[in-house]
Amino acid sequence: MRISRRVHIRALSLEKRRNWTNVLYLPALVLFTLFTFYPLVSGILMSFQYWNGYSVERTFAGLGNYLNIGRDLYFQPILFNTILFGVGCTILQQILGMALAVILDGRVAGRNMWRAILYMPVLVSPVIMGSMYYMVLQYNGGALNDVLLLLGGQKVAWLSDTNMSLMWIVLINAIQFMGLSMILYLTGLQNISTMYIEAARVDGASAWYIFRRITFPLLFPAIVTSVTMNLIGGLKLFDIIKVLTNGGPGYATNSMSTYISLVYFSGEKAGYASALGVVLFFMILLAALAVNRGFERWERKLNG
Repeated sequence: MRISRRVHIRALSLEKRRNWTNVLYLPALVLFTLFTFYPLVSGILMSFQYWNGYSVERTFAGLGNYLNIGRDLYFQPILFNTILFGVGCTILQQILGMALAVILDGRVAGRNMWRAILYMPVLVSPVIMGSMYYMVLQYNGGALNDVLLLLGGQKVAWLSDTNMSLMWIVLINAIQFMGLSMILYLTGLQNISTMYIEAARVDGASAWYIFRRITFPLLFPAIVTSVTMNLIGGLKLFDIIKVLTNGGPGYATNSMSTYISLVYFSGEKAGYASALGVVLFFMILLAALAVNRGFERWERKLNG
């Protein structure tokens, strides 16, 4: 009887602790509801309305805003830009981040200092980063053109050509956030047991073979995390574009995020901007799910 009573008391005590732990989740749940769930639901509801963003009057639009997306002449090139930013930044960040991680995982003099230096741009606001590079790339008074003039060359309109502007946006964003990929890959590398690598070296395996057959497959969790985070960041790119080109020349370098801002504030089409935002949300969601599903199949293929 005493034993069963003690067990009952302990069970009640555990139940109380669980209930108290659940109470501690409430602040996070309230914040999530206020700043994530409520804006998402409001945006979806707004996408079914014609509204200029400040008037009291709102008109039910049905699927009107979504149908207008198909008739928008700017949407297709802006969608292409968004995919370019997402895919281009992601690929560059993986290449640079993994290369730096492999180098700094070895015996490099001052490697902790280099890790800190290379990670620092991640901590800088994209607005500040974009402003810094704008001072380098602007036509009149830009540092890069000043250097070209000193060397006897001609000034170049780095941000006036569409293709060159797109290239700079991808490159600058990749440089800023490659440190995040580097840290993720460093963490993955340090979790790989040296036993596998030493055994491969004893068998006479080359460095490339070890990386391809041992290191790379064991880095899969870090790769999935890095690619997903970088892809999401690239697809919703806003700050650097706004500061560097403001979507110009014309609408040529706009992403979906900058175009939504332009439509909402300058075009006074809050309902249409919300519809574009919903499209962007599902685009990012589907891209993240597709990437994870693709990596799962690739991992099974490598391990099979």
